[in-house]
Amino acid sequence: MDDQPGRDKGRSPVGEGRHKMDVSGAAYAGIGLQFAAIILLSVFAGQWLDRRFGTQWFTIAGVFIGATLGIVSMYRRLMADQRRADAERRDKKPPA
Repeated sequence: MDDQPGRDKGRSPVGEGRHKMDVSGAAYAGIGLQFAAIILLSVFAGQWLDRRFGTQWFTIAGVFIGATLGIVSMYRRLMADQRRADAERRDKKPPA
């Protein structure tokens, strides 16, 4: 039996870290799915416009617009996560 004071017997520090990593991994997988969804929606919208107007330029534009929007969305999300992590690290720093 482990009778260390201040330690919750139902949870282990390793389990907490693993859980935290899983949540982070799921969030980043969601960013990738969002990136792909934005591109696909833009391509499908471009194909619809091409069929409607009889061109091929809307699909090409949809690819580039979708990729640009996807990259911007991914960048904003990653930078927000980075700012949040930096703030948490600053809060945990012991006073000098």
